[in-house]
This record gives sequence, C-alpha cells and structure tokens, in this order.
Amino acid sequence: MRAPDFPAGKTWLNCRQPITLADLKGKLVLLDFWSYCCINCLHVLADLEKLERRYRRELVVIGVHSGKFPNEKDADNLRQAVRRLGIRHPVVNDDDFAIWQSYTVKAWPTLVLIDPEGYIAGYAPGEGHYEMLDEAIGAIAGVYREAGLLDEEPLEPPPAEPADGTPLRFPGKVLADAASGRLLVADSQHHRILVCNLDGAVQQVIGSGEAGDRDGPLASCSFRNPQGMALRGEDLWVADTGNHRLRICDLSSGRVGTAAGSGRQNREPRAWRIGPARGSDLNSPWDLCRVEDFLFVAMAGQHRIWLLDLRSGEMGPFAGNGVEALRDGSVDKCSLAQPSGVTSNGTHLFVADSEASAIRAVPLDPRFPVTTVVGRGLFDYGDVDGSGDEVRLQHPMGVCWAEGELLVADTYNHKIKRIAPSSRSSRSWLGDGTPGLRDGDQPRFFEPSGLSQAGGRLYVADTNNHCVRVVEMAAGTTETLVIADS
Repeated sequence: MRAPDFPAGKTWLNCRQPITLADLKGKLVLLDFWSYCCINCLHVLADLEKLERRYRRELVVIGVHSGKFPNEKDADNLRQAVRRLGIRHPVVNDDDFAIWQSYTVKAWPTLVLIDPEGYIAGYAPGEGHYEMLDEAIGAIAGVYREAGLLDEEPLEPPPAEPADGTPLRFPGKVLADAASGRLLVADSQHHRILVCNLDGAVQQVIGSGEAGDRDGPLASCSFRNPQGMALRGEDLWVADTGNHRLRICDLSSGRVGTAAGSGRQNREPRAWRIGPARGSDLNSPWDLCRVEDFLFVAMAGQHRIWLLDLRSGEMGPFAGNGVEALRDGSVDKCSLAQPSGVTSNGTHLFVADSEASAIRAVPLDPRFPVTTVVGRGLFDYGDVDGSGDEVRLQHPMGVCWAEGELLVADTYNHKIKRIAPSSRSSRSWLGDGTPGLRDGDQPRFFEPSGLSQAGGRLYVADTNNHCVRVVEMAAGTTETLVIADS
C-alpha cells in the first residue's frame, strides 16, 4: 500500500516549510502518531531519539500529533509541548485527525514505517518496539543501499530553538513546607531541584542542570525531568520521572542517592510484587505524597499508586490493576488512568487521574474501596462546574488538600478549581480558561501542573509560563514569584 501524503494546510513545527512524501523519496520515514497528554507516547520519544541518532542519514522521523484533548489541538500549545519534550524532528498538527484516518490508526501511540519508495512497510501500535524497528530499518536500508535507491544526505536541521530567558524551564511540581520555611521547585527541563525560602530566594541547587542519572554531591548529581517531591526533616524525595527512579536528597549533608528504582522501565502493568525498593522496576513516577512513614507514588506510566515503606525499604503497588480506565472498586481491582498528582487529608489519598479527567479518592485503609470524586471516563472531559456526574475537567495534573477541600490544577483548562469531596462539587476559582500570564485578582495561567499550600499561600507551578505563581488564599490574588540567585 502506498503511503498517503500529508494534506495541505497543516501547521508544521521544527521545519522550515511543510513536508510532502515526495520530498522524502529515497528516505525511510517513521511516522509517530502521538498525543502530548499520553504517557505511552512520551515513552516512545526516547526510542525515536535513539533511532534518529543511529540512522541519521537514512531515516526521517515525523511526529503526527493527533491530539486527544481540545487544548492539545491548538498549535501554540503544541509548540510549547514540543519544546518541553525536547523534540527536534518535524511535527505536523493533525488537529482534525485527517492523517490519522488516512492511515487507519486506532490507538496512541502508533508507529508507521514507510520505505524509500513510499510504501508502507509496517505498523507498530503501543510502546517498547525499539529492537523490532532497529532490525527492520537496518534491513530495509541495506536493501535500498545495495540497489542504489537510498538517499543518505541528512535533512537540513530545524531552526535553532530560541532561549526562554527565564530562571525556570517548564517547572512541573512545587512543594511548600511551612515548618522549615522552604519552597522546593522541580525545575523539570533544567533537570534540577531548587531549594528556596517561601519568598523565592534560592538556598540550594540540586542537580548539574544536565539530563543524566547520577548520584553524588548536590552540584554534580543529575536527574531527567524531575517532578513530584516529598519532605521529612532534611530528607527530600524526588520523583526522577525520566529515569524511572525515586531519589533521596540529604539537604544537610548535601548528597543525593537512589531511594527506589532499578532504572529499568516496568513493562509488567498487571504484576503485583512487593520487594526491595532499589531493585524495583518503576514506570514514570510523577508525584509523591508522604503520610507518616509511608511514601505514596503516583506511578503515571503504570496507571497505579505505589507505596514505599520508609521503615522496611519495601515497595510495590498499593492501588490500581494496571488497566488504563476509570473503574471504582477494591484497591487491587480498581482502574486508574495516568495518575499525575497525589495529596492526602490523613484518611484518603486524592489523585489527579489525568487521562480520565477525574479526581479519585483512594482510602489509606485498603479494606475500603476506591471511589471517584468527579469525572466520568477517558473521553468525558470539558470545563463544567457543578456537582456529581455533571462536573467536567480537562487533564488535571496537580491536586492539593487545603482548608478542608481540594485545590486542583485543571491543567488543560488553565484554571485552579476548588472541589469538595463530600458533596462532589466543583467550582472554578482562578483563571478564566484562556492561557496567559496575568497577576492580580483575575489571573491567567498556562497549563499549571503542580500545587502546594503553606501559610495561607498557594504555590502554583505554572509550567508553560516558566514560573511559580503565589496565591494569597484569603484575598484570592495572584502574583508571580521572583526566583532570585538561581
């Protein structure tokens, strides 16, 4: 089957002009059908980067972004996601699913390999196909090289990415601690953690600033896309998302170690094993919540909540059966959908279940069932206040228990909402739904992803604005925090 060409009129990123398949004659082409909300799609990016390096002369990777959520279809929002994820290959915004339908794609992610003569060589839905693709690309390239039909002239590189000029780059999560007067900021795309006071003055920098996977002194250790954090005294745990690990930082001694994770991605979504934390395979841990001697982990890539017993060092699943869905029930039979934020009121965990656009309640006592506070399913989303089943969110990623209710970063609606679990009611509090950066009593945010409260203030990781916002909760006014000496 000859590969369908790209429709005219699409927005292209990371290239100087729109691309046609005729432009790529003589190249192997790998189409990556993805959506930037999807954790499985994000996992594929590492494999694509390896293939691009290995076959830089023979292969062209093109991201076909067929966004699930309305927010993702906007070209400016997609541009931010491409920058945040470090994607350098061309990306086309398939906002109406025209390319998706022409290739009869059924799921995110799906990879389609096209040979140098423009024929489809194969499909690979899902993730974890690096070895198969490596073998196929190498074999096809060899045949066409021998026939003299392979174009091995590298494509012109994309335009240079402009510098953000901000102290932070796509911060993912924040943690405010009133007892120690600290504000911890996951400066995610600078691959580091900033330890500040509550007014933004930097006290310590954890991480070299380069992506890596290294323990050691604060200045030379390295992370890869760090996200959620938890604190006990001078011990700081970090969800080292891109390395599939949990790190522990001793803020008094100035050293970083590995608390959990072998570094291997867990590809057994339904296995239920309890074992030594450092030997456990994790899968994109995204947020952390400490309750006494237990550390709960929003394991986004496995659609589960995990538990690390800080006394025994044992770790394993706590809630979720590994199936991506919204299904209530017992902790071992319920289904979650890419949990990306977690908080606690002392009796329950409350989870921002991003792909289901839901908030879930997970009891700390596993004898009781997991329930849904708001949300209906994987394809039920929007921006609707109210109560019960009428409430709609759009890919929430942050949640914080404060003053007897939940504060939720309704990420793709660019809002902060207040949700009462007892009445299952939700109301918009901050933000008007338009992405932007505006302080005052009518603020705007741009895909906020993390929340933390201390001393009557709410701290917001305003991800696409590259900053932390501070909300005076009593007044409802917002200002942008100045991060000094970082």
